[in-house]
Amino acid sequence: MKALQDLFSTDYGLMSVVVIAAMIAGLGYAYVVLRKKMAEAERSAQK
Repeated sequence: MKALQDLFSTDYGLMSVVVIAAMIAGLGYAYVVLRKKMAEAERSAQK
């Protein structure tokens, strides 16, 4: 319980939450972009 309290109440804990959220958002963005690029490559290869 102390770990969760520190995570959301200290400056280093809040920065950790921000970094974790940014990493998840970046991974989601990369996944979407790469899926789109792979679909484009597949379409162009079939022509």
